[in-house]
Amino acid sequence: MKYRFLGGLALTALVAGLSAPAMAFEGKSVKAANCDYGGKIASIEATSEFEVVFTMCKPDPAFEAKAAFTPFGIQPEEHIMSAGADGSIIDHPIGTGPFKLEAWNRGDSVIMTRNDDYWGDKPAFEKLVIRWNDSGAGRLTELRSGTVDQITNLSPDDFDSVKNDPSLQFIPVANPNTLYLAMTNTFTPFDNVKVRQAIAMGIDRERIVKNFYPEGSEVASHFTPCSLPNACEGEDWYEFNPEKARALLAEAGYPNGFDTTIYYRDVFRGYLPEPGVVAVEFQTQLRDNLGINANVEVMESGAFIDASTSGKLDGFYLLGWGADYPHVTNFLDYHFTKGTVQFGHDIPAIYEPLLKASTIADPAEAAPLYAEANNAIREYVPMVPIAHGASASAALATLQNAHFRPFGAPRFEIDNPGKDTLVFMQNAEPISLYCADETDGESLAVCQQMVEPLLKYGIDSGDIYPGLATGCTANEDSTVWTCTLRQGVKFHDGSSFDANDVVVSWGAGIDASSPYHKGNTGSFDYYSYLWDGLMNAE
Repeated sequence: MKYRFLGGLALTALVAGLSAPAMAFEGKSVKAANCDYGGKIASIEATSEFEVVFTMCKPDPAFEAKAAFTPFGIQPEEHIMSAGADGSIIDHPIGTGPFKLEAWNRGDSVIMTRNDDYWGDKPAFEKLVIRWNDSGAGRLTELRSGTVDQITNLSPDDFDSVKNDPSLQFIPVANPNTLYLAMTNTFTPFDNVKVRQAIAMGIDRERIVKNFYPEGSEVASHFTPCSLPNACEGEDWYEFNPEKARALLAEAGYPNGFDTTIYYRDVFRGYLPEPGVVAVEFQTQLRDNLGINANVEVMESGAFIDASTSGKLDGFYLLGWGADYPHVTNFLDYHFTKGTVQFGHDIPAIYEPLLKASTIADPAEAAPLYAEANNAIREYVPMVPIAHGASASAALATLQNAHFRPFGAPRFEIDNPGKDTLVFMQNAEPISLYCADETDGESLAVCQQMVEPLLKYGIDSGDIYPGLATGCTANEDSTVWTCTLRQGVKFHDGSSFDANDVVVSWGAGIDASSPYHKGNTGSFDYYSYLWDGLMNAE
């Protein structure tokens, strides 16, 4: 275990030939100068070897749901302090998870081996290989040939053929998701709210869902899927009305439309099946319904995520969201809270009620605030919500207990694969393996196997279970959360897990002044958005 000597006392005892006193644990902490920075977290302190206290600037009843999310995984403090400082941490994760990294073969695969010192139930197979293919048809071909054991994001056109194939199993994915057509209001003509409202009315969203999405998908009435409490408070989205849309464009000074670009990444998602085809459909509708001429431009995945989330795309772009944890804040706060730049200037009419609602535990009490925020999203149109897509995974019929979790990254708790190596195929290559600073699902899927958070989601639901913490309890108003840590846990490098690992791991993400606040982009989006900002930022 990790201890720190207290001054010269232990050294003096050893020199004197006496038995050294017990070495004492010296807990670390990370703190904001004060709560004026606007974020939720005031401090994180290791109050004992196996206890961490999170003191909040304001109540956060969703703390446990967030703390179970993959980007808040724990790595050894020494590893963070060395690999985090020099940036090599993006390639070399060290966690406590059921698998540890053997190799990242860029362009081909990530290979992980079983962690035989794992504190929980050990995997039933020795190696986990994650590969990728951006084509739904290509993934299914590999599954049918037996070169992979499970695939993600089955193409909608293949649902029935998989259901009718006795060699395969069809696995519905109950993950709430949203596709949206986004605009950034710092670029002309999207700085004009009438232009944005015209686009909201000028897209036939029902046609898109009917023609390109599988059965069970829905036209979005609100940004957040209605399966989450408080998601659909407030008015429904605009009805399709191209005549009124063209009139609004004319009022805004664009009677003949304008020229622009539709950006997208060629990565299949449950919220966006076959993205290239859907992008062309938007191009066609914008031209025919609104007189807007848009070129379609595909971007590399990492560059697209960086540019879109930092508000640097000057045209339309297709992006979406799949639920990470079961709370409306995961959709609304991430995208629209104060300080977000994805859609350009943030909008007080949206973020002010969201900030208030995020401190309220009772859904009924928070409902009017979410109605206010949803109505403001409808009025100001930072984006157009299009669809909540039905999606599915598929696996070989011989794979026992194959599943796909509705929340969080996948876990491969397979009872008996009948082989030493399990191969999973996803949509794309991970961007990096330091998921404190990533948001893409492909990176999170790999990180989840190796680096664990304090808590974890259930296999079949969003219920929260113990992870590296045996539990986290709140005071009466949810402003202090105390997490009791699991003892006897070893990291992949053989070091022992304790409270300082939690403080340093979280500190690297939440503390903008930390020398370890480095990653792939350095934005640490989930730390910033889900906790309302980074502490100690200049």
